Amino acid sequence: MSTMNISLPDTLKSFVDEQVNQGCYSTSSEYVRELIRKDQDRLRLRSLMLAGAASAPAAPADPAYFEGLRDRVRKAVEGGVRE
Repeated sequence: MSTMNISLPDTLKSFVDEQVNQGCYSTSSEYVRELIRKDQDRLRLRSLMLAGAASAPAAPADPAYFEGLRDRVRKAVEGGVRE
């Protein structure tokens, strides 16, 4: 695992230390890694949302759409049941 040194103002360091002391994280490194993972997830979600917004409109999710989903699930369940 690589290491990285960062400089924080005293207020931010105190905040990180508080998170560790509250038992949420075992080390400050663990806290920072979790923040980075959450930011990666946020960026992935943003990318997916932008791709969805740029895509062609889909069929509306009306009552008929949901009834079709229910029918598919019923058929799958019935087909998978063996006596």
